[in-house]
Amino acid sequence: MSFGRLESPGASRPMSDINMTPLIDVMLVLLVIFMITAPLMTSSLKLDLPKTEGAKPTDAALFITVAVNPQGQLFWGDEAVNAEQLKLRVREAAVRNKATEVQLRADKSVPYGRIAELIGLVQEGGLVRIGFVTESSAAPAR
Repeated sequence: MSFGRLESPGASRPMSDINMTPLIDVMLVLLVIFMITAPLMTSSLKLDLPKTEGAKPTDAALFITVAVNPQGQLFWGDEAVNAEQLKLRVREAAVRNKATEVQLRADKSVPYGRIAELIGLVQEGGLVRIGFVTESSAAPAR
């Protein structure tokens, strides 16, 4: 009677390589998370928007964002533009779809006259739906 190992002499050896599957899974999950959150970070322009209580988000399917910073400079999304460039881009958006909404983001320190000029530029470009973007004011804690 012989005592010894019960396994055959040609049995598999322990694996000494790193298993890459969990690492790849984690990286793919992170990639998906970044792909989902990247479009949500559309506005890097820092504005002090006015605060209101009655503001409700729009349900417009198609919109463009126009902003005015405290110095009165115009922005198409996050790109600085002059008045003529803005009018041209608004005209191009109006040609694509007349129902496009212009979401106007203006710092609360911008004079009303500058906002009126911007609204005039947008209307000259052919779009008439204009929404004002504000921050909702937080209710005081009781």
